[in-house]
Amino acid sequence: MTQPGDIRVSLGSLNSAQLAPTIATTGSTTFWFLVMATVAEKRKSQAVKAVCTNEKKWGKPLMDSGWTAFPSIILEKQQALGLDSLDVNLILYLSTYWWEAENKPHPSKKTIADALGVTPRTVQRRIAGLEAAGFIRREYRTDKNKGNNTNRYHFDGLIAEVEPYAQEKLEGIEERKSAEAARKRRRRPVLKAVEGGKET
Repeated sequence: MTQPGDIRVSLGSLNSAQLAPTIATTGSTTFWFLVMATVAEKRKSQAVKAVCTNEKKWGKPLMDSGWTAFPSIILEKQQALGLDSLDVNLILYLSTYWWEAENKPHPSKKTIADALGVTPRTVQRRIAGLEAAGFIRREYRTDKNKGNNTNRYHFDGLIAEVEPYAQEKLEGIEERKSAEAARKRRRRPVLKAVEGGKET
């Protein structure tokens, strides 16, 4: 009889999309929660592994003080996107405040300016330029007691602009993998059967 632990092991390599048909077929609430627990465990394990890998590179004190996940493709394609170093630095700094997908970053312009070594007015102009280019979108927030609050920043436009470059890079990676596999197949020697000292 299959035990719950066995189910977790067998499902560990699958994602939620792959598991959906099975969940729909069983219609089991218990199975659904088991699947979600398995997916969560897998993601947690991957996150822990990523942190450990980065600790080996940067050292534990730096990682413990805080780190940010940022797509490399944005840095690689900054010239193609028309972004200069200050634009990229501003976007990167904003991303350090983006802890959860739903909770968009909202540091003050002064906080950004102090970190980047520029004036709040420069930050304001650069943000306006990034918004005009469609890379970010400002969401104005109000406070009952203080009036205007810090803006919330959305990166939907930037993500949409960069995605084609990401897809192009992924396709290139797959092409190189296929080419390498083909080269290995060509290098593999062809073995011939020998019977009585003569090739057959």
